Amino acid sequence: MMIRKIRLLLFFAGLFVLSGTQGSSGDERSLKFYHTHTGDSLSVTYYTGGRYIADAMSELRVFLADWRNGEQRDMDPELLDILWRIQQISDNREVYEVISAYRSEETNALLHSRSKSVAKNSQHLLGKAIDVRLRGLDLEQLRKTARDLRLGGVGLSLIH
Repeated sequence: MMIRKIRLLLFFAGLFVLSGTQGSSGDERSLKFYHTHTGDSLSVTYYTGGRYIADAMSELRVFLADWRNGEQRDMDPELLDILWRIQQISDNREVYEVISAYRSEETNALLHSRSKSVAKNSQHLLGKAIDVRLRGLDLEQLRKTARDLRLGGVGLSLIH
């Protein structure tokens, strides 16, 4: 029996401001992750007092690295803001299950050779894309919420 997994691809495409949250000294943004390939978990507050937290961004760089070879890249903080905003809109603070985040050129080329649905110049190479599921939220609702934000691209795919 073949197990089918569904994933949501989010990528950031352009500058945006989260209305009512940017620059507010009292706001705090936190996310929880579980990496489906490594089994690692991370709960992190990455933004507070109108600033991204350098130590938290470093933790995210390590956690969201290419799991195949350990190569790291800074993740675009605005991509994290999209994930955070989805949780605010959906009123769901559960764990994001990470399937793929940063990809090295080597990994991306390998995946592209196996499937033409993997872009040769993927946003994953730039730290601007992440494939996730959000526990407790139907994937179609996650997709709709992300699309309604109109802050980047959203894809949905089956993984066999």
